Amino acid sequence: MMEKMRISAVSYTNAKPFVFGLTHGSLNDKIELSLDIPSDCADKLINNQVDIGLVPVATLLKLPSYQIVSDYCIGAIGAVHSVFIFSNKPITAIKSIRADKQSRTSNLLAKVLLKNYWKTNPEWVESEDADAFVLIGDRTFGKVEQYAYAYDLSATWYEMTTKPFVFAAWVSNKAISEEFISEFNETLKLGLANRPELIKELDTFPNFDMTKYLNEYIDYDLDHSKKASLAHFLELAKTV
Repeated sequence: MMEKMRISAVSYTNAKPFVFGLTHGSLNDKIELSLDIPSDCADKLINNQVDIGLVPVATLLKLPSYQIVSDYCIGAIGAVHSVFIFSNKPITAIKSIRADKQSRTSNLLAKVLLKNYWKTNPEWVESEDADAFVLIGDRTFGKVEQYAYAYDLSATWYEMTTKPFVFAAWVSNKAISEEFISEFNETLKLGLANRPELIKELDTFPNFDMTKYLNEYIDYDLDHSKKASLAHFLELAKTV
């Protein structure tokens, strides 16, 4: 009996189309799937606890070797509506900022933007009293109006670079057969095709449009422009 492929996917809403495909498609019996927060996805791949992970792209800087195994990703062209710096002060006035412990890429993106776009250098702290904080994923839904300032990090990246952004990609830490990769892509495609039915089953949030989020704000295709943007981000990330 062939050993099952161990896969870690993000537990956030933006990955639910992928999870639908993996649990309803032809790979269902061939994989061992776990749902994790992004930082745990990264740790599992780094520590060889899984074979493939939907990992924050900052993880690529920590892997000695890797392969991006899918045509799909968690990305956005402009505002993503779920990755923010929240503050009650304008960004240039903040002196301290708190990272999101569930994230790696978004914290790193915040550092890149603070240095290269806003030209400021606040202190990173763990205190609840920080002037600002990074927050990602479902915990941001409907929260924008609760703060005087909500900086969408994907929108800001686009303003700085005119490029889309890749938050997470499907990455392996070992060689994966072309046959599996092809079937893997087909199952993810199946999940994306079922977004209309999936959205009907999801929880709703006040002041948040789930249909637009999964159909428009998240851009799932890992195309040439996203790959170029990813390379650009990783180079900038090495300088912060």
